[in-house]
Amino acid sequence: MNLESYFEYLAPDDIRIKGTRVGIESVLYEYIHREQTAEAIARRFPTLDLEQVYATILYYINNQDKMNEYIEDWLAYGKRMRKRQMENPPPVVLKLKALRQQCRDAIQAS
Repeated sequence: MNLESYFEYLAPDDIRIKGTRVGIESVLYEYIHREQTAEAIARRFPTLDLEQVYATILYYINNQDKMNEYIEDWLAYGKRMRKRQMENPPPVVLKLKALRQQCRDAIQAS
């Protein structure tokens, strides 16, 4: 069995499950950090079948050092992006926060 045939290697930091838009990090996060079963993961991602989920888990098991680094990099990237977004929120978020504050001020004034 060639596990690599289950995946599309778009970049060193972007491995997708072939025929889907699901990155292996999504499946592995559910498996490693949320301790979900393969069946639960397949239910969570309806575009995946159980074989694809098991192939991803087996790929992880066979390449743990490399995959742990892949997941750690993905988590660190997500953390950096959330921090950047908090420091520089989009205009719509700023507008919604201002509206929320106006509503709170109006409630307190009455």
